[in-house]
Amino acid sequence: MAMRIRPARPEDAQVLARLHVDSWRAAYRGLVPDSRLDRLNPGRRAEQFREMLGGSEAETYVGEASGEIVGFLTVGDCRDEGLDKTVTGEIWGIYLAPAHWRKGFGRRLCGHGEGIVRSAGRSVCVLWVFAGNAAARRFYEAMGYAADGASKILEIDAPLEAVRYRKTL
Repeated sequence: MAMRIRPARPEDAQVLARLHVDSWRAAYRGLVPDSRLDRLNPGRRAEQFREMLGGSEAETYVGEASGEIVGFLTVGDCRDEGLDKTVTGEIWGIYLAPAHWRKGFGRRLCGHGEGIVRSAGRSVCVLWVFAGNAAARRFYEAMGYAADGASKILEIDAPLEAVRYRKTL
């Protein structure tokens, strides 16, 4: 199935919020505490998307298939201290509707993000993945990323380790 990628617009916020909540609940159940997943609020998330899409240092793109938004990508400057931001960009997140997993859409969005990083004159792309998210780790490794040894603890109703992946473009 073909996918068209375009910049996200403020009017996409509600769809992006629902997709974000659904993908978190499907991908992170058993990793992120259920209490956190159950509290995710699409309405509140939609407001956050509207604000972000109105002006942010990151860019968000949606992937559409058959006229439906099936996923989105957020890419921007590297947010990590200690990395040379003149050569390093970051994929902040890729999320797909669970019904559209393993159809090649994630690969297309990731490649699009890498193209944006490259077009900004950067030669390295980084991203963060929960250490316990084996499926995402396999996906990024198949895309040519490798863990670079950096990790951090995120407090999401419990301490969760995230590991940084890096790819030279």
